[in-house]
Amino acid sequence: MQLNVPNKVNIVEVGPRDGLQNEKQVLTAGDKVELINALSECGMNHIEAGSFVSPKWVPQMANSEEVLRAITRTDGVIYSALTPNMRGYEGAFKAKADSVAVFASASEAFSQKNINCSIADSIARFKDVIAQAKKDNIPVRGYVSCVLGCPYEGEVSMSEVLSVTKTLLELGCYEVSLGDTIGVGTAGKTHSLLNLLLSQIPANKLALHCHDTYGQALANVLIGLQQGIATFDSSVAGLGGCPYAKGASGNLASEDLIYMLTNMNIETGINLKKLAVVGNNISTKLNRHNQAKSGIALRS
Repeated sequence: MQLNVPNKVNIVEVGPRDGLQNEKQVLTAGDKVELINALSECGMNHIEAGSFVSPKWVPQMANSEEVLRAITRTDGVIYSALTPNMRGYEGAFKAKADSVAVFASASEAFSQKNINCSIADSIARFKDVIAQAKKDNIPVRGYVSCVLGCPYEGEVSMSEVLSVTKTLLELGCYEVSLGDTIGVGTAGKTHSLLNLLLSQIPANKLALHCHDTYGQALANVLIGLQQGIATFDSSVAGLGGCPYAKGASGNLASEDLIYMLTNMNIETGINLKKLAVVGNNISTKLNRHNQAKSGIALRS
């Protein structure tokens, strides 16, 4: 069967930020540097390396500046950081992040619980970030959370997802990553949401960030591929989840995503065998079960 999908995709590796910030064990800067360098050697071309948020709320990311300064930078690899406000942006710029990211929610309840403000207020907070980044020639990526469901509201309005996504793009984000934060999305829901968004937004402006809480992430990725999406976020060894989303056990494992794409003859530029070693090593260091089925299979 011939599938109409992109012949090449871009992977944004979020393990060192979105993954580690939701793991109980806090790694040293040296351990994080080792992880990021190893991911670079696997062929990853975009690695989310840190987050410039309050260490009071996210202690796992407190050493992000030290990490970004210490990594061995590989030509062609983007090392990005999450920056929710101007203070965060200034820290990331000082640490020479290649790209920064801002985030908003499609759910008012989640926005209040997560960052203690409304969706509108959250967007107002990072308008200055995007404006300054534009002056500094630093690309800005946008994230929208809870696009397929919220732990507090349940169903989320697709029109609200569209509205927030369009706002981020209009403000200057080069791309918006659509986050299924609690992993409740299914193929049908993903198809319906993308149908709406793609009626007004080009596919090359959108990415998918799937969580695998109910084992649906790869199915949702396949739907995205069939609708022309060519950028996907994933996390080595399935690190992380969402601390504000009950039951959100983890991100889509990069190894499982790469295994599927490789066997569909879709180019990623990533060495799966090397990546599996990285995933098994970081799982051992964190004393956790590797969530990547492909990583476990390649180990045995």
